[in-house]
Amino acid sequence: MANFFRFFKTKWGIAIVIILVGIILFAVFHKSKSPYTLVPVTQGTISESVSVTGNTTPIQSVSLSFGNAGTVSHTYVQVGDHVTVGETLASLNTANLEAQLAQAQATVDTQQAKLDSLKAGSQPEDIDVSQAALAKAGQDLQNMYSSVQTTANDAYAKAIDAVRTQISPLFSNAENASIQLNFNTSDTQDATSAKTERAGAASLLNTWQASLATVSASSTDVVLQNSLSYLASIRQLLIDTSAALNGATGLDATTLAAYKAALTTATNEVNTVTTNVNTLLQNISSQKLVVAQAQAALALKQAGATPSDIAAQQAQVEQAQAGVASVEAQLANSVIVAPIDGVITQQDAKVGQISSPATPLISIISNNAFEVDALVPETDIGKITVGDSVSMTFDAFTGETFLGKVFYIDPAQTITQGVVDYKIKVNFNTPDPRMKSGLTANLDVKTKQDQNALILPQYAVIQNDQGNFVETLVNNVATQTPVTLGIQDENGNVEILSGVTAGEQVINIGLKQ
Repeated sequence: MANFFRFFKTKWGIAIVIILVGIILFAVFHKSKSPYTLVPVTQGTISESVSVTGNTTPIQSVSLSFGNAGTVSHTYVQVGDHVTVGETLASLNTANLEAQLAQAQATVDTQQAKLDSLKAGSQPEDIDVSQAALAKAGQDLQNMYSSVQTTANDAYAKAIDAVRTQISPLFSNAENASIQLNFNTSDTQDATSAKTERAGAASLLNTWQASLATVSASSTDVVLQNSLSYLASIRQLLIDTSAALNGATGLDATTLAAYKAALTTATNEVNTVTTNVNTLLQNISSQKLVVAQAQAALALKQAGATPSDIAAQQAQVEQAQAGVASVEAQLANSVIVAPIDGVITQQDAKVGQISSPATPLISIISNNAFEVDALVPETDIGKITVGDSVSMTFDAFTGETFLGKVFYIDPAQTITQGVVDYKIKVNFNTPDPRMKSGLTANLDVKTKQDQNALILPQYAVIQNDQGNFVETLVNNVATQTPVTLGIQDENGNVEILSGVTAGEQVINIGLKQ
């Protein structure tokens, strides 16, 4: 044994020991060294987010104009002024409209008074007035009837004078069958007509005289009509006699002049009484209509207003009220009133200028009430829902983070240079008075979040056409295990929904440390 220990103290013994130790260490370390880097499956909270850029915009923004064309009479605000709901900002000259309103209101009052009168019914005084009007109309008609006899007698007398006095010198044997003209004429046809008509006039005058002896209240219209007929026949006699006289031959100038004067006098007499008879006949006809209208008016007042009368008058009242409403609307359109609380950002209304309803003159944005508008690519819009939390940073406020929520997603796309985006709107959880319109905002929209999730770096997951896998060591051999992926965060981590357990080691296929 001593020799054995003494051997290991020699040069060769020490070499052998060193070689044995090296072999043992090589065996130990070579056996434990693995060619793979492993990554543990951790458990914790993972969040998915979408990052976009947007701008602040006022929650409310309006551009205002007058509803009517007209001349600006007053302006009450300037750019930068703070205004409240209902505050008057500018107005037009409304003198004409105010006059129209007064007139329209007067029309309403008049029509309403008529309606009230119809509903109240006719007063005794109204009936008395209508009865008096009917009595007067009847008396006027009676007076006209009373003058029929006188007018007819006058017409007959003038006809007698015209035929038997004025033109008597132009005829011989005028009252019998052997009647002749007392002059020769080249117009034989008119001469024959004149003689025939003169012979007939004798019988006509006798018949006319007999009819005048039996005039009654019921026959007055007939008497006047007959008188017109008789006068027409006598007028034709005078016309034909005048025509025959125009062709007279062998008469001296004095006799011819006398004959013509007699015919003129007779014609004037017949024309005058014809006019008188016609006038009386027309007056009687007109007065009969007056009497009928007076009778109807009295009957209407005695019967009172019918439901249809009241309804018709009610419609007149409503029409007049609509006229008032129309003018009032024009007056309202002649004033620009603030519809929101806010700040004036445009004021182009100038006193004296002519305004147009289509031209915006005043603009307002809401007071300290802003939201953020942002465009989201179509690849990310499906991840975002209304109510998602948003963290925001602004170039204007370095180092500060603002919180908000998505409250609107535009259902229609926005296409810019062929790129499809969708607009979202984000409100602030806490309004900040420092905010201004148009500030650039960097948004992180938190779309999903899971707590106690199983998490791996995304580079430790194999993704191919067959699916998603991780590699684990089974008996020191790399083996693929299918996994189901969940949320992916912006730090390169991914949620594993199935296929691994917490603390399990998987192969780092991306070789990232």
